[in-house]
Amino acid sequence: MATGVRLPRVGKAEKVFLTHAQVADLADAAEPHGLIVRVLAYTGLRWGELAALKVKRIDLTRRRLLVAESMTEVNGKAVFGTPKTHQRRSVPVPRFLVDPLKGLMTGRDRDELVFTSPEGGVLRNNNFRRRAFDRAAESVGLKGLTPHELRHTAASLAVAEGANVKAVQRMLGHASAAMTLDVYADLFEDELDQVADRLDQAVTGRSADYLRTDPAGPAFDAVRPPAKKQVGKVGRAGLEPATEGL
Repeated sequence: MATGVRLPRVGKAEKVFLTHAQVADLADAAEPHGLIVRVLAYTGLRWGELAALKVKRIDLTRRRLLVAESMTEVNGKAVFGTPKTHQRRSVPVPRFLVDPLKGLMTGRDRDELVFTSPEGGVLRNNNFRRRAFDRAAESVGLKGLTPHELRHTAASLAVAEGANVKAVQRMLGHASAAMTLDVYADLFEDELDQVADRLDQAVTGRSADYLRTDPAGPAFDAVRPPAKKQVGKVGRAGLEPATEGL
């Protein structure tokens, strides 16, 4: 019987965050499917969202992808439904991806899928990994990397360029900013340091301004020793001066 036995906590798997150079190397090695790698690494789309993306949901003028649908494999069949959080979201597209996406979409109907298998069907994760991704990852020293992990890279690259928690949450489609922090807390450590530094600068600057404008203010009184009390003797001439050091 295991009743009352506390099970050890399941440790979180260590996330892999690629650099811009590593993304470029991986995409080059995965050609002719390099655009898939770049879109995953720079937009943070889930695999099912990428596979369900249609031409009509890409606005290259505004540089936005509208995530409104997702593909899930059920018993070997592609099933289309709402995204994981059941909410649509608008995802920004870096400028360098505009022309490649435009070339891919040229000549396709609005309701056609943007990314497809070589045969023109739905793009499946396992097939993509077998045909291109796993081989490419191993060739650039990233053996074991999965397409989904490029979503982590998208988050890290965005944070490195100054994106805050809310921006990353919206890009990735998390249910809340708290969830984003829970998943990517380590990415925001530098931001916390910056907050502490700004607070320190604010306090230091305020103290410096005070000293410049009121050098004899209460700040000095707080450390100035109290004046010695004048004590005198009463004589025929009245109060006589006190002797110093009494």
